[in-house]
Amino acid sequence: MMNAPDPHVLLEKAARATPEPLARRVRGLSDRVIAWLFIGPTIVLLLAINIFPLIWTIHLSFTNYRANRPNAAVTNVGIDNYVSVLTDPDVWAAMQATAHFLFWTIVLQTVLGFTLAYLIDRRFRGYGFWTTVILIPMMLSPAVVGNFWAFLYQPQIGLFNYVVSFFSGIPPSSFEMIGSVKLAPWAIIIVDTWMWTPYVMLICLAGLRSIPDYIYEAAEVDRASRWRQFWSITLPMALPFIMLAVLFRGIENFKMFDMVNLLTSGGPGSTTEVASITLKREAFEKWRTGYSSAFAIVLFVTVFGLANIYVKALNRVKNR
Repeated sequence: MMNAPDPHVLLEKAARATPEPLARRVRGLSDRVIAWLFIGPTIVLLLAINIFPLIWTIHLSFTNYRANRPNAAVTNVGIDNYVSVLTDPDVWAAMQATAHFLFWTIVLQTVLGFTLAYLIDRRFRGYGFWTTVILIPMMLSPAVVGNFWAFLYQPQIGLFNYVVSFFSGIPPSSFEMIGSVKLAPWAIIIVDTWMWTPYVMLICLAGLRSIPDYIYEAAEVDRASRWRQFWSITLPMALPFIMLAVLFRGIENFKMFDMVNLLTSGGPGSTTEVASITLKREAFEKWRTGYSSAFAIVLFVTVFGLANIYVKALNRVKNR
């Protein structure tokens, strides 16, 4: 087996290969300047990818610009687009659908994810295998998951209706999950919960594994019951991790698009038309670019503001 080359030898060779004028300049630079030389291109790239589109979107939100009419005269309309967004009943209906989807997915994923993490933390026989199986949905592409569940939801050939019929006795063809006004929102909630509960489980499991064993040993010495240990030790110490999982899933589900678009495209009617679907239709179907830019900024401010408030609450819990 060949020995690894000495790092000092490699550095000496690199120094000899560097032109002398450049070497003198490099030797005269401080560590801070050298660090900025390395991270500078990355910062410029991030600014170009993230900051410039945001500034350009803000600019467009104050105009009547339409992307399908690039040569038309662009007029500054002030805050008219924002007023239209905030007074549009379709926008409020989309926000209501988003809130319904957001609330139930977070509740179900948090409860199920923490329950699975608590069970796996017991380290029963075969827990490694079952952990891997549970993580499979999270590893799949949203496009694959959407098409897979669209097939399962088919009333004639889909497996989902037959499973429900087996446990409830309802005929499989008597209901349609993605075609019913009442059931379509729950169809999307079920799919998102199935896919992302393992993610919440991983974060909660990390929180449970971070609790020192000596705390439970001290509780057993004090003859605290398992139920008492759970409420006084496990839940309070895992709470920051649970809140962190809620934060991540809340941000992601607020901007949910691909799953809804693949399963229902916002239908039937506008029952499952969440905010991202409305934004897509305004921007790329109606070509109201200025209006959709204002809507995007409103969504950004909403998510950013709520996330900041939530992070402050999270920090309070962590510092208790």
